[in-house]
Parts: sequence; C-alpha cells; structure tokens
Amino acid sequence: MPIDPKILIDLCLDQIIPEEVNGRRNGVTNDPEWERAYQPCSEAYPDPSAKKGAVEKIADWAGSSIYPGTTRNIWVYIPDQSFMNGPAQVIIFNDGAWYLSRSGPVRATHVLDTLHHQQEILPTVGIFITPGIPDHNVQGPIASYGNVEAQRSLEYDLMTNSYGRFIFSEILPEVASRFGLTFSTDPKHRTLCGISSGGIAAFNAAWHFPDQCQRVLSHCGSYTDIWGGHNFPSLIRKTPRKLIRTYLQSGKHDANTPFGNWKLANETMASAFEYAGYDYTFELGEGGHSLNHGGALFANSLRWLWR
Repeated sequence: MPIDPKILIDLCLDQIIPEEVNGRRNGVTNDPEWERAYQPCSEAYPDPSAKKGAVEKIADWAGSSIYPGTTRNIWVYIPDQSFMNGPAQVIIFNDGAWYLSRSGPVRATHVLDTLHHQQEILPTVGIFITPGIPDHNVQGPIASYGNVEAQRSLEYDLMTNSYGRFIFSEILPEVASRFGLTFSTDPKHRTLCGISSGGIAAFNAAWHFPDQCQRVLSHCGSYTDIWGGHNFPSLIRKTPRKLIRTYLQSGKHDANTPFGNWKLANETMASAFEYAGYDYTFELGEGGHSLNHGGALFANSLRWLWR
C-alpha cells in the first residue's frame, strides 16, 4: 500500500547513507577465481572474412537539456553498408566503454560483426554511451560518492523517466542526424543493455517507454535500494504486464553493499517476472559483480532477445 511521506521521513528513508555503517563501506570486491570459467564468447573472435562495421566517436558531447552541464563520450557502431537495407535495429549500451573495449570481456562490436556475417540478425547499429561528467556539484545516494559517481547514479539509478527521455528524445535523434541513419520505430527492434546501475537504467527506460523499447539485457542489475530500485519487483507484480522481454544475469558472488544484495535482488526480479507472466530468462552464474559471465553469454543473449 502507499507509504505516507511523513513515515518515510520518520524512518530516515529520505537520508543519504553515511560512508560507513556497521563497520561496512560501499564497494565491490571480485576474486579472479570466481571468473576463471568465463571467457568472451566465440563470436567475439570474428571470421577474418567477416565485414567489419565502422565505429565513429562523438567526443565530449554536451548537448543534453535533460542532464545540463554534463559532457560524455558516445561511440556509434555502423554495420558494413552491404548489410544496411532499411531502417536499422539499434542496441544502446550504458557504460558503453566497457562493452566496446576490443580486449574486454564482451567485445560487442566483434560479436555484432559475427552475427551480421552469419546473417543471424537484422542490420543493427550499436550506440555506446558513457555517463555524464558534471561541471557542478551533484548529490549522490551515499556520502562516499564524488560528483562523477553521483552523476552516474542520478542518471542510472533514479526510477523517474528522465533517462528514457534522454535516450529516446536526445540520443537517438542526435545519432540519426549526425550519421544519416534511420532507426526502426518498432519497439521490438530497440534494445537497452547495461551492467549494475546501467542494468537497472536499461530496464527502467523500457518500463517507462515500452512504446519505444521492448528488449532489455541486464548484467548484474542494481535492483537494490540506491534510489528506490528495490521497488521494481513489487511494481512488476501489481502493474498490468508490459511487452518487455528481459534477459537477466547475475552471479552467486555478486555485490553485497549497504544498498542491498545484488544476487538476491536479481532473483527477486526473476520471481516477479515469473509471477506476472513476463517473457524473461535469468542466468545465475558463479561470478561476481563483473561482465565476465555476461560476456561469455553475450551472443546467445542477443539471439534469445532477438529470436
């Protein structure tokens, strides 16, 4: 049932978390042993004959009115022109540099090259976005956050529709105009992807705008009490089902912080999806709060989402 705002204040649920509580501090520790079994998927190593897409960079983009006073880098993967035969499917990556890295655990452009080469996917543009770097002070959810961490949390963790508006009314038109691209308006042809806070940001944008995007790939998503994301399972259970297909991934050693336990949070999301009759899958691995397991599954997760 609804909670009276006065009760939230009485319970101090409106307060910023101190740097240290009960001898615990926020942070993530990963043991390499947890990740040893995970390597980038085979599709991350394209056949030499595969036609490679181009990657264009928009450096220090400062054109957002939704997040004024911020700059960020954006990279755009455009498939070889021989594959472009109409409006393009699009996949948008939060914390895009992590997914773009050619030596990282995902190597997303290499995987897209392979899937295009094998004619398994529609022509697909990839947009890789970094969180904004603010030129002003930003209030974070915990006292240990500096302005950069707080801005990322403001964009990714809030449950408002701001990030979805940013993606659909600012980023997509900017990229389309700058590179002469036409994106499909079918929400099934639009996918949002991210890890941790970027994962909940992906789902949150689709939740607010299922008419714009109906595919979500969430790695170690932060469905925890950062800015209220722990409320999503309850919302999913009691809100008429939305046409969102979601691929969840987490690990047995996922993060455990003052904000909550990521493994339990993702299990609770999966349970809510099951209860409400959503089209979803949940992969729980052995890893920690990282992209290693998600990278090993990346090509197959796209096949599942885009089947």
